Amino acid sequence: MLDTATKRRIDDCRDILVGKLPDPKAQIEQITIGLIYKFMDDMDKEAIELGGTAKFFSGEFQRYSWDALFDSKVTAIEMLGLYSEAIVSMDKNPNIPPLFRNIFKNAYLPYRDPETLKLFLKTIGEFEYTHSEKLGDAFEYLLSVMGSQGDAGQFRTPRHIIDFLVAVVDPGKTDTILDPACGTAGFLISAFKHIREKNNQELTPDERKKLIKNFGGYDISPDMVRLSLVNLYLHGFSDPHISEYDTLSSEDRWDEAFDVILANPPFMSPKGGIRPHKRFTISSSRSEVLFVDYIAEHLNPKGRAGIIVPEGVIFQSGTAYKDLRKMLVDNYLYAVVSLPAGIFNPYSGVKTSILLMDKELAKTRQEILFVKVANDGYNLGAQRNAVKGGQLDDAIEILKQFKAGDFIESDIAHAVLKSEIAKKGDYNLSGERYKITDVQSSIYEFISLSNIAELQGGYAFKSEDLKEDKLLNDYPVIKIGNLKQNGKVSIEASQYYPFQDALEKFVIYKNDILVAMTGATVGKTAISDFDNLLLNQRVGLIRSTSERINREYLSILLLSDIFYNYCQNNAGGGAQGNISPKEILNFKIPLPPLSIQEEIVAEIGGYQKIIDGAKMVVENYKPKIDIDPEWEMVELGDISDFKNGLNFSKESTGEKIKILGVSHFKNNLIAPISDLEEIQVDVTLNDNYLLKKGDIIFVRSNGNTELVGRSIVVPEVKERISFSGFTIRCRLKDGIEPLYIGYLFKSVLHSKIMKNTGRGANIRNLSQEILNDIVIPIPPKEIQQQIVIQLEKEQELVNANKQLIEIFEQKIKDRIGKVWGE
Repeated sequence: MLDTATKRRIDDCRDILVGKLPDPKAQIEQITIGLIYKFMDDMDKEAIELGGTAKFFSGEFQRYSWDALFDSKVTAIEMLGLYSEAIVSMDKNPNIPPLFRNIFKNAYLPYRDPETLKLFLKTIGEFEYTHSEKLGDAFEYLLSVMGSQGDAGQFRTPRHIIDFLVAVVDPGKTDTILDPACGTAGFLISAFKHIREKNNQELTPDERKKLIKNFGGYDISPDMVRLSLVNLYLHGFSDPHISEYDTLSSEDRWDEAFDVILANPPFMSPKGGIRPHKRFTISSSRSEVLFVDYIAEHLNPKGRAGIIVPEGVIFQSGTAYKDLRKMLVDNYLYAVVSLPAGIFNPYSGVKTSILLMDKELAKTRQEILFVKVANDGYNLGAQRNAVKGGQLDDAIEILKQFKAGDFIESDIAHAVLKSEIAKKGDYNLSGERYKITDVQSSIYEFISLSNIAELQGGYAFKSEDLKEDKLLNDYPVIKIGNLKQNGKVSIEASQYYPFQDALEKFVIYKNDILVAMTGATVGKTAISDFDNLLLNQRVGLIRSTSERINREYLSILLLSDIFYNYCQNNAGGGAQGNISPKEILNFKIPLPPLSIQEEIVAEIGGYQKIIDGAKMVVENYKPKIDIDPEWEMVELGDISDFKNGLNFSKESTGEKIKILGVSHFKNNLIAPISDLEEIQVDVTLNDNYLLKKGDIIFVRSNGNTELVGRSIVVPEVKERISFSGFTIRCRLKDGIEPLYIGYLFKSVLHSKIMKNTGRGANIRNLSQEILNDIVIPIPPKEIQQQIVIQLEKEQELVNANKQLIEIFEQKIKDRIGKVWGE
């Protein structure tokens, strides 16, 4: 376990460095180098105490020893020079083993502030070298602050997911183990701990030595190689085998094979794709396809593997994806574990699954097991706090039972015949696709949609025949883009076509149900609030044909996620996918008695009215400030100063810093600074470009004139954050309450204030001059504070309505789920 003193020292190191190195990855690299530097000196001291001699800091490197750095005669500037020289040249030290040379390869000091370095090294000096698990845990904690690894699609795998995958694959003490995209070596360390625990920690020194030789890892990044080497070393690997290696493009290690492979490889491919060599079975330029192929092809005859993959591998319809899935189903795969979409929060909401391979088991089993983990023991918010009801332990037990041939289907797991998966030719690995709807635990009868409804396809209007302006007998033509996420049909920005009798069967009427039949949103449904619309191709119209079903009840079912997921999973034919009318009409729905349907509709309708009322409050509330004529009227420029934001480009290569941009201006009062994008800038940033608590940021320029002039107030800032060139920073003088100014610009006075500048309400570009001339009312400070208190009370009521919306939206979902038997 990580003790508080060690954790505090790591936090102190990061706090010291953050002013010079705001990038967490850069902080970790410097702390890593500092720790190893100190530990080499500790080992020299230990050797001397035991009667030996110094090994690491000897000869010409003796002048770089820890005691030499902290000699009372050495100034901070001289310490900077010595330490900087030492880490740059350390990989050429003939007295250190290859492990330490690799750690110091390409090392350098990225800042030149002597006082920062002195304070940093003083804190590093509080660590003492030990082979205990404590130091390894400390380094794991340090690595945990580094979630996202840039733009290569790499995200640090959560520890509990690593441990879950290792427990399922179950490596043994004689297995050779590889992670071909090892990052910080989390999978390898977890596997090492797993094997020790399996053997009750009772490994002989010889067994331990052999065991360590069985572990290997590759990574294309030298920074990741350095971190993984240190991580393994601090976990007891005296000679870790991690190689800087391009797994997908190099053939040097192609002929090696392993008993166990564990990986969470990069999800994204570079622009233009990967350029692999020709020995892969699957021809592709996609990294996720190639990594899975690589892992499958590098297993020994009895090899096992566990790999985390993005959802594209599960159901993408491209040729390479289908060929890969066929190869897996035929020869390698025995189970697919679906993980929640938020396990990589706050760095990515990407949906992932785990592919489990066992070459020996795959030969004998005719089924693939599908396990759906909806709760991994943590909520799906940005902080990922622990919650009850985690299903990972249950999933481990289910997978063990399946491998032992003693499996019973459950709420989270079901097995599917390989022949069923192969039937449609796309080898889709989405478990929901193969669930038989009518065996759900609903108390109601399930019937196919074809028994109570019909589906009408759209008409193939020619684009050149459609008109932008409506004439007397013209009807709006409804395309997929008119089906909105709120479940409604929009006629805004529609094109028109003259109605003719021959088009009667393509006419849409009020309360008709429309469904997208192709594209990325296949299965999206919407209800028409209008009569006399025309149905375009690629959109389907569903109407009930039976008195057994209530029309509104049918709408509720078809607007559900269950129907959408069914369409997504059954769409085929091309990269975008499409679903046939037959597949839609095969969809099965629960059909309670008509009286029960009407009760359900009434209950959900009541919830919806509450939601609609709460939305009216949220959408229409604006803070109102009653202006006293006695208040002083001042120009904004008299009580503040302004600074235009930072311009940068993708080609910038300098300091990394988080940036507040126009995309963060919604209707919010407070700037959302907890989850900002990081960019690089070529200039040195001074305080004028760094946000402080109480700053007000205005949108200066945007293609949407409605956004120009919007403002947000900056809360407390604990790191270096700047603001983009399309914004202006307003910094208020003492005596002005920032929240008062923030509310003032959110109030109904806002447009009036802007108009009074003489530039008009819909200005296209806001300038410092315009802001400077804005005249605003400034009451005494205590009245400003009273106004803020009152408006915050009102805002609490608005927030309560937002919570009400969430609560009753969940009630609707729960009621619909109950109908389905969930």
